[in-house]
Amino acid sequence: MSQPNHTPPQVCPNCDGFPAVHITLGGRDRTGALRTITAHCPACHGTGKCYARRIVITSAGR
Repeated sequence: MSQPNHTPPQVCPNCDGFPAVHITLGGRDRTGALRTITAHCPACHGTGKCYARRIVITSAGR
C-alpha cells in the first residue's frame, strides 16, 4: 500500500524559519529583567512557513 506523499510547506524566505524574535528595548524593569518586545515576520504572520500561492485567472470583460 502506498503512502500519501504530501509536499511539506517551505520555510519562509523572509525570516528563514525564525518567525518570532524578542527585541531588547534597553534598560531593565524594577525586578532586574530586561524589557523586551516580540516581533513577528510580516510575510508568514509568525508561522515560519510559506505555502505555494494560488494563481487566480480571471477573464477580461467585454
